[in-house]
Amino acid sequence: MKLSSEEKSKIKDFQSLIPKKDSLYHVLIATSEGDMMVKLYNETPVHRDNFIQKVKEGYYDNLEFHRVINDFMIQGGRPNPSPDGSPHPYSKELIPAEFRTDQHIYHRRGALAAARTNNPEKASSSTQFYIVQRKPYTLPQLEEHAEERELTLNDFQKELYTSIGGTPHLDGAYTVYGELEKGFEVLDKIATTTTDERISLPPPSA
Repeated sequence: MKLSSEEKSKIKDFQSLIPKKDSLYHVLIATSEGDMMVKLYNETPVHRDNFIQKVKEGYYDNLEFHRVINDFMIQGGRPNPSPDGSPHPYSKELIPAEFRTDQHIYHRRGALAAARTNNPEKASSSTQFYIVQRKPYTLPQLEEHAEERELTLNDFQKELYTSIGGTPHLDGAYTVYGELEKGFEVLDKIATTTTDERISLPPPSA
């Protein structure tokens, strides 16, 4: 894909933010509302490599965040309709779950995670992803949420969700494979965009 001079300049600016000798992949997500940068976890190599593959192919170019729920998450990666109406070759492609809650990889605010269908293996969509936007709970709110969802939260989760925010009821159900580094204000701007009622691939439930 040929980049414009503006795009090249933008990438150069974001590259300057990446620490030298960094072993992680960092991806710039440019949107009409501003730019975000995510880093991908080495602890989830299948999801990491799949995402990088799709990025290098240009799969995500000109796709939209098609499902937006304020104070929850924004979801993207749905393929555009093909001209002849045929399904996209990635539409049914799944990749195995990589839950890493034992390594404290949770659905924090800014978490990059894979959407999925309701399949017994909890395998992920190979293209659709979401970024968690939910801001911090107060401790009483978190305790009420945990009780409603019948969640058992450890001390790390309690501190995480009351200081940073996130969606604890999704832990261990959807694979988190990265997190937002830059552009939280863009995340919030997209999340507060006026939307209609159309939805697609089953997302995490709010």
